[in-house]
Amino acid sequence: MPTFGAHAFIWVGDWTRETGGEAIAAAARSGVDVIEIPMLRPDEFDAALTRKQLDDAGLKAICSLVLPREAHMPAHPDLARDFLRRAVDQVAAIDAGFLGGVLYAHLGHLTGAAPTDAERATCAETLRDVAAYASDRDITLGLEPVNRYETYLYNTIGDTLELIDQIDAANVTIHADTYHMNIEEPGFTAPIEAAADRLGCIHCSESDRGVPGQGNVHWDDVFRGLSSIGYRGPLVLESFAAINPDLAGATCMWRTPTYTSDQLAQEGVAFLRARAAAAGMP
Repeated sequence: MPTFGAHAFIWVGDWTRETGGEAIAAAARSGVDVIEIPMLRPDEFDAALTRKQLDDAGLKAICSLVLPREAHMPAHPDLARDFLRRAVDQVAAIDAGFLGGVLYAHLGHLTGAAPTDAERATCAETLRDVAAYASDRDITLGLEPVNRYETYLYNTIGDTLELIDQIDAANVTIHADTYHMNIEEPGFTAPIEAAADRLGCIHCSESDRGVPGQGNVHWDDVFRGLSSIGYRGPLVLESFAAINPDLAGATCMWRTPTYTSDQLAQEGVAFLRARAAAAGMP
């Protein structure tokens, strides 16, 4: 059956030894199965402490990241490869099993032009190496297509399926996100069905990154697609009640949210559970 999760940025704006514990405790209180941990700075991540906190709370974890500015993959593939390997090591250390997100780019890096064949070939080659490294550690990678205002490289599920075909590794999947799909896809059901068994994780995000069900995402179509493919992976509420300074510029999260973290988690996850049940997902 699918598992329900929530991103740590619902409660905290950064992941440190202190705030990570706060986010894990809050996620456990909210009743989710999984917390998504931002692995933005793997060299500073305390895996031993985090694993103990997860075990004590009875929570599982998945991880996600975007590449730092200096490791934008098409321009700096060696730095990107090294950064991702260090992140994979930390994911393995907490037994998370999944690393998703924008693994191919620095979010907000735009060239003012379409991606070149050479840039995309560099991404495929570099990610093939990272996928092999991750496979040796039983880690699945999830590649997240994001909207054209945040990256020029991979904007749609179709784009990203082509990348996965080029990588040709069994442990590379799609990490979908309904916020970005609402901008870039012609609908929700067909792209999800196109991903089929290559859909490894989905961010369930409203059109304004707020409380699901209060925006413009066509949730019935989302869950129709998920039910159609027999999806059994994580459904993760990704919204931002806390603003991360590393992502604020790319995501343009300037306004103070009109909802609290607990309201977002409780109402959002309840909505997702109800929609999944209505769609016949066990």
